[in-house]
Amino acid sequence: MSKEKNKIIGIDGRCLLDKNYTGVSEYTVTLVKKLLKDYPDKQFVIFLNSFKSRGVQKRLVWLRKYKNVKIKHYHIPSKILNFSLCFFCYPKIDKMMGEIDVLIVPNISFLVVSENVKLILTVHDLSFERFRETFSWKRRFWHFIINARKLCRRADEIWTVSCSTEWDLNGLYNVSTEKIKIKPIIRNLKCIKKNVNNRDKLREVQKKYKLPEKFILYLGTVEPRKNIINLVKSFEYLKQNNEVNEEYKLVIAGQLGWRYKSIIDYIEKSKFNNEIILTSFVDQKDKPYFYQLARVFVFPSLFEGFGIPVLEAMASGVPVITSNNSSLPEIVGRAGTMIDPDNVGDMVDAIELLINDNELREYYINQGFKQVRKIVKNSQEVELL
Repeated sequence: MSKEKNKIIGIDGRCLLDKNYTGVSEYTVTLVKKLLKDYPDKQFVIFLNSFKSRGVQKRLVWLRKYKNVKIKHYHIPSKILNFSLCFFCYPKIDKMMGEIDVLIVPNISFLVVSENVKLILTVHDLSFERFRETFSWKRRFWHFIINARKLCRRADEIWTVSCSTEWDLNGLYNVSTEKIKIKPIIRNLKCIKKNVNNRDKLREVQKKYKLPEKFILYLGTVEPRKNIINLVKSFEYLKQNNEVNEEYKLVIAGQLGWRYKSIIDYIEKSKFNNEIILTSFVDQKDKPYFYQLARVFVFPSLFEGFGIPVLEAMASGVPVITSNNSSLPEIVGRAGTMIDPDNVGDMVDAIELLINDNELREYYINQGFKQVRKIVKNSQEVELL
């Protein structure tokens, strides 16, 4: 395909209009930028849909510098469009974009595509298959009607962000490995390290989010799959047994996901609830400083397709504790402490060690910088088309 310059490539950009960007949205921004920059001789069309237009132009202002892209923006209520796509198989997304030869879809979504159009689908993870109990019934129903298995079989090519997801696609959906390409597209994180010594900005972010002087950090979506309750149990044990300085707090940052109520209820009933700080969605520009203010970053997820927060934390210069499952060992390598997320004692020991051992902290911080450089370099060298 790289030699066929007349190909018109469509990109499903619906997630670019999300109010708060998550991992999928950030991945899509990075993917679009890389495609437009690396293939200036190709014509791209981006499909957008939002019932309201407010703020769209400001959010997508970064697209203006690229001359090889057109925007097809519709204003259909999302529920109506999704219902029509699901039950009537209409309209075909490619027809709404005009004549295209290839459609790149950066995430599993409601979709109908003409048979003559090559479909490239990104699958970030199959957590909804592996850990169904951690999803709300609405989310499980959403995955049921969207029929990810059928969509994967329709795709001519599937991009994944880790070997872990490739194995799941092959094992759970019987997708041929020949159709799967591992293409981890990651935004450049080199700039984060440069912010480490910006004390004025650190104080500004600390004041903005009312952060304590000393704290253990979790940053990510607040939902059962992230295993936050076990993190809280670990913190309770550390405080109750005086394993950490009494000044240390636990900060849980990130937007609320599905089935978050059980997590909030557990925190509210905790003996140490006054020392657990819940912070809402953190602005992307504030994240580097947010990480740098923490003594240690703990990400005890039960399953991850990639785990961007772990990569961000290492790039920011904070030692990382994370789970020994799914894609996380691929991301961390030897640059962090791996734990069994179901074993609270494991987590307690790791947190205590990294808080109190300065030499070990420095070792993991330096290894983290090296690991980030390696992963980002490999990502930037990936050929997409």
